[in-house]
Amino acid sequence: MRVLLALDTSVGEVDPRAVIAERVGVSCESVRLISKRYVETGGDVWATVGRKERAFPPVPSPVTGEVEARLIALACSAPPRGQARWSLRLLEKHVALVEDIPDLDHSTIGRVLKKRNCVLI
Repeated sequence: MRVLLALDTSVGEVDPRAVIAERVGVSCESVRLISKRYVETGGDVWATVGRKERAFPPVPSPVTGEVEARLIALACSAPPRGQARWSLRLLEKHVALVEDIPDLDHSTIGRVLKKRNCVLI
């Protein structure tokens, strides 16, 4: 908004882009892009400074509260026979076998466990 006010020609001569960028605290490229968008929107200030609407809705996360609870319960259970402890990759393989838990990769499992302060020992 301050860039548009600085570019307003109705109050007199406009300073160069570099001076406006320095005064407002943005780059010269930002001043150029804002002025370009102002022209493209037909002089609509709110369309220039407003946020664009998303083209696609956000994708819902496959990790719900119930999935987190099941995952934590699995990680806190005894590891399978022949394993000393659970690893993220081992949890990933076992989650793929459970029908009511969506397939999750090991990095997602790690984020869930880290968020809940569950440490694999």
